Amino acid sequence: MHRTTPPRPYDAAAVVPDLAPLARTATRLHPRPGSPTPRDSSIGGPLLWPADEPWPHCEGPHEPDGRHIPTPDDVRVLRRLRAAAAGRALTPQEQDQRERARAGRAWPEPGEPVAMLPVAQLYTAEVPDLHPPHGADLLQLLWCPFDHPGQAEPATRLHWRTADAIAKPLQEPAPQPPAVQYEGCLPEPCLLAPEQVTEYPDPMELEPDLAARLEDPDTWDGDELAYLNDLSYAPGSKAGGWPAWGLTDPEPVPCPACEARMTPLLTLASTEWTDESASWTPLEDHGSSPTPAMLQVADAATLQLYACPTDPHHPHQARVQ
Repeated sequence: MHRTTPPRPYDAAAVVPDLAPLARTATRLHPRPGSPTPRDSSIGGPLLWPADEPWPHCEGPHEPDGRHIPTPDDVRVLRRLRAAAAGRALTPQEQDQRERARAGRAWPEPGEPVAMLPVAQLYTAEVPDLHPPHGADLLQLLWCPFDHPGQAEPATRLHWRTADAIAKPLQEPAPQPPAVQYEGCLPEPCLLAPEQVTEYPDPMELEPDLAARLEDPDTWDGDELAYLNDLSYAPGSKAGGWPAWGLTDPEPVPCPACEARMTPLLTLASTEWTDESASWTPLEDHGSSPTPAMLQVADAATLQLYACPTDPHHPHQARVQ
């Protein structure tokens, strides 16, 4: 599988030389539905997990909202039925399956630990913008499939590993949560086609004079949105690069252990491109769905994970934008 970002309509640093020292590389992950194994980089695929290491669970609190919610199997049934019935009506048997899946189940009992869901697994040999701790070559991300009171971002768990050190990987299926709060909590298994691109900061992160030049239509042949939409940061799921802002103004993300300014590690996106960022659509994907992993972060937002530049073992931080 290969994906190619189209050439940018302008060489941003050539047009505005002040941008040159701000260039960063990012690795676009380009998730596409597939059948990943634990030896693959993936979103929503199985993790290369040590058999003797307990699977992480979230203790909550998980506060019921008064409705029944789907099990992971319910979500898979609903997705399969939607795909099978594209362009036709459901059969009576499929309608019965849909209604059973929609019925869901009650929330977990208060205090019941909930198995966390595997969200991403990235081998550093394929994703060069991860910058792992010494000796590590594998990053794994899990999250809780429930909202937590007073917390905009999902509860996440990160693991750096050395793949060859896992002598006895988990063979049986990983534990599943009894239910998920929303369908979008459960990523569709996707293989990745990593691709490095060059990015520049969101205009809100720049000095006012430079931002004004970049938003001046005369800079870009009359298109005042060219820098924001086509030249700054790539949309979609990626490692490294520059973050997007919008739900909040830009602000430093301090390391909770040493107060160093943290840098973007991983972005997981609800959509891989939008109408505004359509120029970033890979050449191979025109006409394809922009939501291959079927993730839903908040209200079609992104989950941004940050790492400490002085010690990758320090706790990560998460933001929703």
